[in-house]
Amino acid sequence: MGHAGMAAAAVRYLRSAGAPKTTGPVEPLPRPDLRAVGDDERAPVDPAEFRRVLGNFATGVTVVTSPAAPVEMESEGGPTDYVVPASPVSPAGPAGFACQSFSSLSLEPPLIAFMVARTSTTWPRIARAGVFCVNVLGAHQGDLCRRFAVSGSDKFAGVEYDAAPVSGSPRLTGAPAWIDCTIHAVHTGGDHLIVVGRVDALGTSDGDDAPLLFHRGRFGRFTS
Repeated sequence: MGHAGMAAAAVRYLRSAGAPKTTGPVEPLPRPDLRAVGDDERAPVDPAEFRRVLGNFATGVTVVTSPAAPVEMESEGGPTDYVVPASPVSPAGPAGFACQSFSSLSLEPPLIAFMVARTSTTWPRIARAGVFCVNVLGAHQGDLCRRFAVSGSDKFAGVEYDAAPVSGSPRLTGAPAWIDCTIHAVHTGGDHLIVVGRVDALGTSDGDDAPLLFHRGRFGRFTS
């Protein structure tokens, strides 16, 4: 399936998830009314305690990016060509968000996975593009991570990048590694979505940069 087919499949997924059709800025997906346990079972774990305990698991940090995505328009005969609307925060431009929940998944075929909140306003734009690039951040890129962790602004203003070779997604300058992907599958996981990507290309920078780590709410770096 080509990029256009993946984009169409992603749009169908968004519709099935209840996202409204739109020709303007993408609205966030509705927060699901889901519980980890039934009403007749024990109470769920306190969210603050959940965060505190899981914060002891150190992770790497990535920025997931996608190229400018078309938006489906409707005509009397049904869907027409894809067009891109204008907006003060430029949804016609590339999209991206900081992501800790990233992992390799399969060697044959080569698959990776990341998790994104179902309330994310960036995810619908990545879904419509049908492709993305995972940028693995280095220890020197904490400020870059903070930029992409904040919503409601032009995250790419002043950020240097080039196009990933297959998807055309932004490949951030200085990132120690990058993985260029096509959306392979999307699964629900409570208040998050589990996005599986098929790896089309990948590579590393010429340097030997230490990774950016996140542990107990703080950035850190690996030392031997």
